[in-house]
Amino acid sequence: MSAEFIQYQSIQGQDVWERAQSKGRLLSFDLELTARCNNDCTHCYINLPAGDAAARAAELSLAEIDDLANQAIKLGALWCLVTGGEPLLRRDFAEIYMRLKRKGLLLSVFTNACLINEEHIDLFKRYPPRDIEVTVYGVTEETYERVSRKPGTYAAFRRGLDLLQHNGIPVRLKAMALRTNAHEMPAIAEFCRARTSDYFRFDPQLHLRYDRDPVRNAEILAERLPPEEVARIEGEDAQRAGAMDKQCNDLVNPALEQTNSDYLIRCGAGIDSCSIGYDGTFRLCSGLQAPGTTLDLRQVSLAEAWNEFVPRVRGLRISDQKYQESCARCAIVNLCLTCAAHSYLESGQLDSWNASFCAIAHARAARLAGETGQA
Repeated sequence: MSAEFIQYQSIQGQDVWERAQSKGRLLSFDLELTARCNNDCTHCYINLPAGDAAARAAELSLAEIDDLANQAIKLGALWCLVTGGEPLLRRDFAEIYMRLKRKGLLLSVFTNACLINEEHIDLFKRYPPRDIEVTVYGVTEETYERVSRKPGTYAAFRRGLDLLQHNGIPVRLKAMALRTNAHEMPAIAEFCRARTSDYFRFDPQLHLRYDRDPVRNAEILAERLPPEEVARIEGEDAQRAGAMDKQCNDLVNPALEQTNSDYLIRCGAGIDSCSIGYDGTFRLCSGLQAPGTTLDLRQVSLAEAWNEFVPRVRGLRISDQKYQESCARCAIVNLCLTCAAHSYLESGQLDSWNASFCAIAHARAARLAGETGQA
């Protein structure tokens, strides 16, 4: 559980770069089936309307998905995360799922559960996924539908979740902490932990739209909690706070202040996993979508992307001196959302300091110092 507080791994600079250079095996990949969704959540970074004809036309076909999965397996892939948008909107979801399953891939599915029906249950019972991960936006109809902005979705979510759990389908539950649902976060945590034997996680940091839509970005910014509220919610959740306290030496690491590395990407993006967008866009991680960091897999092979393109992107250097002297040498960077992907979404620049992310990191650090008795 504590790993969710660290950006894939503790930032180590040159160490991580050397790992990336020596890699060769792709272990897992995310596969977006669609950007369309039946919900219209206030905080969502990708969703397009369920009936969006242009988005549907851009989606990878069954044959293209089959081919890309074969390419991924040849590179060593064992696990695939099927996501969206809402992947169950694809009319050929069952066939896609079975194609991937028959190849021997371990499959996880991200869904809002609103579209789950008996046919999905039959599919998942006969050919079980590794897990299905469902986001809980609220535990009351009023709160849930203020987030989803679609009437009837709370009842549909509860029905879908009950179908999954009553039939023994492995489910993981998660939540986003928003201004809209912050008052229900303790109840959401209780709801989720009562219904999963695995773990419950919640994320209070929202990143901006992949398409950089200014209207939707304004809605996301309006849902962000103040830094002190983020720290308070995390501190009041015993499991979350305990995990952070346990990892305090990784999350607050003064040795990072001495690094001389100027490599831009120092997280785990592209080390043993990648992301394939609904339109065939190759990315080191789902969030990294800046110009020069993506490829069109309808034009190049996955092997070329993985073996030749990934090292080039991971070789990018910091160009902004302020970023180099602040974020790149910050003892509490692992408490922060800063990374090349999020930096670009916020500012249009891969290496820019962000006041909001920095304030959250300092609020978290202050709570950790208080809890652990540090000076």
